[in-house]
Amino acid sequence: MTRFEIVWSVPALAQLKKLDRVIARRIFDQVSDLRENPFRRVRRLVNSPYYRLRVGDYRVILDIQGRLLRILVLKVGHRRGIYD
Repeated sequence: MTRFEIVWSVPALAQLKKLDRVIARRIFDQVSDLRENPFRRVRRLVNSPYYRLRVGDYRVILDIQGRLLRILVLKVGHRRGIYD
């Protein structure tokens, strides 16, 4: 079975560290669950090559690189400001 590698960008890690520990753990766990089949729980952003993962009121912006079997986590934040 193919598994995707998850790569966190430096800005995404910084944004994750600013969040409450319980919320950050939930986001980290949900992103980790994408290793097996990332397209199961994500939606493509309109007019963008990126995807979003919904975790409660928070969103994770992802770049899923299918040929490389890699998921690049670009941004993490509250839904009200993540799309700016």
